[in-house]
Amino acid sequence: MSAHILAIDDSRTIRTLLTVTLERAGFAVTTATDGVDGIAKFQDADADLVITDVNMPKKDGFGVIGDIRQGNVNRAVPVLVLTTESGAALKERARKAGATGWIVKPFDDDALVSVVRRLTGS
Repeated sequence: MSAHILAIDDSRTIRTLLTVTLERAGFAVTTATDGVDGIAKFQDADADLVITDVNMPKKDGFGVIGDIRQGNVNRAVPVLVLTTESGAALKERARKAGATGWIVKPFDDDALVSVVRRLTGS
């Protein structure tokens, strides 16, 4: 059985790139268009890993991480932040919120798949 990834990003292009890259590597992928949509889908997704952007409408990535870590469902799921931001202060904020890792866009397909495999044990 393949690991299930929930990818949350307001960019349709990024959602498509993530889906194509991860599905080619054998993962099942569910996408969400923003943080609110992502948290709603997370409740039923039974995700093995969440990938979230930081800058999104309605709820940003920090809000997503906080909701997951403080929620009642799958609180220990690995959460990767995928963003154009690379500042040390933002990375530290994400770590403190409970992020597992940080990847800067544009992402390298092989590196992303490697990290996802390591974190999901796939």
